[in-house]
Amino acid sequence: MKNLILTFILAVAFATAAEAQDPAFSQFFASPLTLNPALTGKFNGVLRVAGNYRNQWPSVNNAYITSTVSVDANIAADMVPQNDAWGIGLMAMSDKTANGILTSNYISLSTAYHKALDEEGLHTIGVGFQGTYASKFLDGPRLRFQDGLQIDGSWLPSPTEIVNSRQLNIQYFDMNIGALYNGTLNGTNSVYFGTSLYHLNQPKESFLGADNIILPTRLTVHAGGYFPTGNATTIYLSGLFNSQATAKEFVMGGALQVNANNDEKSPVNVYFGSWVRFSNVNDAIIPYIGLDYGSFNLGMTYDVNVSAFKTASQGRGGIEISLIYIKKPSQEDRSRQVQCPRF
Repeated sequence: MKNLILTFILAVAFATAAEAQDPAFSQFFASPLTLNPALTGKFNGVLRVAGNYRNQWPSVNNAYITSTVSVDANIAADMVPQNDAWGIGLMAMSDKTANGILTSNYISLSTAYHKALDEEGLHTIGVGFQGTYASKFLDGPRLRFQDGLQIDGSWLPSPTEIVNSRQLNIQYFDMNIGALYNGTLNGTNSVYFGTSLYHLNQPKESFLGADNIILPTRLTVHAGGYFPTGNATTIYLSGLFNSQATAKEFVMGGALQVNANNDEKSPVNVYFGSWVRFSNVNDAIIPYIGLDYGSFNLGMTYDVNVSAFKTASQGRGGIEISLIYIKKPSQEDRSRQVQCPRF
């Protein structure tokens, strides 16, 4: 019954081209190029590769499966002033809704420039831009509408919904911008504050050619920092606010990092923490565990659904996995390292 309800809700949403919220990750801090274009190139290293996978509400007909892979790097180091940085990045994302009835694919190219505000480069401000090509496919014959339900429980194509008999594609170009401040209070800790606007050009998004259906602009505000406490431990805190059309989301939490091998040059760090999400659609508690090993960072979360939807989802919110690889700078370049956002 829950699968039928979800499919019907999705069918109505697609048929009326209702406004929807963008795909999102609970580990927003581990998906930099979907969070803020200004995070492009903002890391201590030569090259960063990030991958993310999320399966939300798997008990409800595989409601949402989202995956991304991104790569970004700093370029022209000899051409920009010392402590400044210029980054470029490329990201691909795929989002499957209702067991693939709706499939959305995105390719994004981004660039950002980070300007040092002081001689030591301890405080920086960055501005980023991102262009996205989006392609969406709707498998109309798989949608189930109320007037297609038969007495024996079977389904026939809806006699009133045109989309029920067609497979439809749309494509559009999207523009995103962002800004980021990153600094330190005492030279060892780090704080940051960023904001971004996605879908600046509000592209048309209708499978049936309606001119008044647009993708609403998304405002994102995020902040956080890390604070070493001594005894090989560090506290990380972060928060996020999203607003898109009538959908609003607030996420806050943190993690404790423990150096498991007491080696500062080649540390093995373990993370334990939790975030909490509030919204006007659902909410969840999000336990987190993570591991730093060499050039890799692995993170895992599981959304514990505590909203009214927990009955339909059987309490199964969603599992999410992130993996980040950062190629470390040479020994000569490590003197130029500055504090960068981590969570």
